[in-house]
Amino acid sequence: MTKREKSLTRLLTIPKDFTWNELTNVLNGFGYKQISGGKTGGSRMRFIHPDYPPIMLHKPHPKPVLKRYQLEDVIHLLEQEELI
Repeated sequence: MTKREKSLTRLLTIPKDFTWNELTNVLNGFGYKQISGGKTGGSRMRFIHPDYPPIMLHKPHPKPVLKRYQLEDVIHLLEQEELI
């Protein structure tokens, strides 16, 4: 099992300590690319893919741990697009 597969399996369990880097690795594996929100975007990040709708999230800070609703939103979008 690859690191990305392990991270995806972990994402689906909605853990309380899922990090931004783990999410980035999972989404990169599906072909998404991370871009910032622009000149004054701050912590707003967007993951874009040529064939699927963008995923927009606030990058967590100061700790890199994502909130439950963010994980649920990402899982829902990936399921909706039949990626998982």
